[in-house]
Amino acid sequence: MNLSLHPLILLLIFPGGLFLMNIGLLYEWADRKLVARFQSRVGPRWFQPFADIVKLLAKEEIIPNGVHKIMFLALPIIALTGALTAALYIPMFGFEAAFSFEGDLIVTLYMLSMMTLSIGLAGANTLSRFTIIGATRALTQMFSYEAPFLLALLGPAIAAGTWNIGKINTFAGENIWLILAQPIGFIVAVVGLMGKLELPPFDSPEAETEIVAGALTEYSGRGLALFHIGKNVELVIGLTLVVIFYLGGIANPIEFILKSAGLFLVVTALQSMFARLRIDQTVGLWWRLGALMALLQLLAIIFGRYLGEILR
Repeated sequence: MNLSLHPLILLLIFPGGLFLMNIGLLYEWADRKLVARFQSRVGPRWFQPFADIVKLLAKEEIIPNGVHKIMFLALPIIALTGALTAALYIPMFGFEAAFSFEGDLIVTLYMLSMMTLSIGLAGANTLSRFTIIGATRALTQMFSYEAPFLLALLGPAIAAGTWNIGKINTFAGENIWLILAQPIGFIVAVVGLMGKLELPPFDSPEAETEIVAGALTEYSGRGLALFHIGKNVELVIGLTLVVIFYLGGIANPIEFILKSAGLFLVVTALQSMFARLRIDQTVGLWWRLGALMALLQLLAIIFGRYLGEILR
């Protein structure tokens, strides 16, 4: 679908910017509510994530001693900006992307990495032991899950013969769901997304019972709110990418809601089924197994394309 709106409205209000941030908060509520129900708890009301953000924005932002002040204040903005910029290249909610070019997939994945890099720098910028441990875990886990997630998305890109997300979305809508042709890639993409977003059981970088809030322990007020919103936006973008690449693409908002809700239910169920993994389990297992599975899937795709050209 193509929206004939002013570019500033597309970027700042709908389907980007303000609308995307609110959808992210709604997804956070759904995540917390579903996990609570799976664990026989009540869970929060629908407005709780919005109330939390308003509360944080209204609070004073305390800058600890010994930090680089400019970096401390800039990192939350960079993190949120990276996530929102990534949304510009994706056909969010079934609408055409604001910007599109050959190779925008690589730019999008790079922008999505800004969140983890900012969190790592935020933790390393302070003197707290908790933040330094959290930053180390976050960056270590990023290297373990970013690569398999990227490799999992390369499979559909190779099948479509393009690195343009919009064209991949069109290809996916015109062919069978690639989850049927590339099931290993789908599994790697979902688990890689959970690890990338530090969702349970891959939440050791921010394990509350061990290191308080991890790399963000020293953040409060507006800075913590921006990091919080950025993570929610990244969740929406990550789900959208997996839906586009493996679940037949997105043609309209209704299709987006149905497919992303189904995938979201799977992710929340996985969060409830497993206990938190140790950082050595999180990193070691997936770096070996996930990357290997994704590489085998890519080799199978390349061999299949080569064999198909020979038999023609």
